[in-house]
Amino acid sequence: MLTESLGPVLVANRGEIARRIIRTVKRLGLRAVAVHSEADAGLPFVREADEAVLIGPAAPAQSYLDTAKVLEAARATGARAVHPGYGFLAENARFAQAVIDAGLVWVGPSPEAIDRMGDKINARNLMEAAGVPVAAGTREPATDLDLALEAARSIGYPVMVKTAGGGGGIGMSVARDESELAKAFEQASRAAARFAAGDAPAGPAILLERYIERARHVEVQILGLPGGKVVALGERDCSVQRRHQKVVEESPSPGLTPELRERMLAAAVRAGEAVGYLGAGTVECLVDADAQDFVFLEMNTRLQVEHPVTELVTGLDLVELQLRVAAGECPEVTTATAGHAIEFRVYAEDPKRFFPGPGTITVWDEPTGDGVRVDSGYAAGDTVTPFYDPLMAKLCVHAPTRTEALERARKAVASFTVEGPKNNLAFCAELLEHREFVKGDYDTGLVARMRGGRPA
Repeated sequence: MLTESLGPVLVANRGEIARRIIRTVKRLGLRAVAVHSEADAGLPFVREADEAVLIGPAAPAQSYLDTAKVLEAARATGARAVHPGYGFLAENARFAQAVIDAGLVWVGPSPEAIDRMGDKINARNLMEAAGVPVAAGTREPATDLDLALEAARSIGYPVMVKTAGGGGGIGMSVARDESELAKAFEQASRAAARFAAGDAPAGPAILLERYIERARHVEVQILGLPGGKVVALGERDCSVQRRHQKVVEESPSPGLTPELRERMLAAAVRAGEAVGYLGAGTVECLVDADAQDFVFLEMNTRLQVEHPVTELVTGLDLVELQLRVAAGECPEVTTATAGHAIEFRVYAEDPKRFFPGPGTITVWDEPTGDGVRVDSGYAAGDTVTPFYDPLMAKLCVHAPTRTEALERARKAVASFTVEGPKNNLAFCAELLEHREFVKGDYDTGLVARMRGGRPA
């Protein structure tokens, strides 16, 4: 019984993902414990939890990233399990180990798996050894510019330059020649220094890989079960991005041939097996839209922001599966998918240049209806503060075909009203009329093209 093995579940996160996890926890008959900062005290996830604990001021380092405060909240409330959501401490192997050392159930993969996949260079080498395709790139970190220049000459320009650690597209850039590489290396080095905080590395750990000009960003949802079995639950196309960060995701990915899709799913299963993966995770890949081939990008050892599109096409509750696997159960899982799902991230940001636009929400009116799902972290009267990611909600639609899903999305976006902070709903409406997106023939450069070639 989940109630006996997990008891109260502490959700070590905030906003829409905390609210979404709390919903499943309570549906399963478990008590949900929220932790929150002073800035988030009035948000829906705090009200909807069975118990909520204030853990510090707005600054994440003094609240959501403070391991000691999170564990003290678990002890004080009698929580028996910790679900990290995504972001914050979700892919922190030391936090996962601290949870386990405290005698609690960690709802996620093992600290060892998190650690092995958290370094992109180590992950890349491990995947190559497991027979997963990888792009031409560095097998050791480039710790200074001379090494980066030497690597780029071997790989061939253009190259993608990024940090070995961290995520969210931070510090990533493309270099087409040596002068651009020098700038890209400096940018990535600054990001690497932030990620390394306190680890005192010998130098910046920078990864260079061959850049694919017309790439689609496609990821496979995997689930590792007790006993070592790993299953693939379809793929998601995440190619609509600004600043290398996803904005819209859909499943299945339009344009993939059945043969390519099957190869990607099989490779993702091998990736999960190679690290002894347990629970929900994502194997991210870059697809060469011209060659209909793919290479491994990275593995996210957590629940993804965009997990609802997989839930909509499979009918599964991924949070429930995470909890059951963490409790030692081996749930029956169907890998069949049906229909088409699209997710739009609704941000408090300028819809043209995508700069954050925090503020107090004066009107919040969500769309409803068949095939419409909204995972929101806010309501009218709440304030989107500048302390955290400006994601306010995820608007998801599901329909039998992509054409029907697009039409359902147009109606849902048009009927979603948010007033107060700036928001990107106008961008979502614009995207839904863009020829490339409607046709399904797009790549990661789409948003930049929509903005006249300006980096987005």
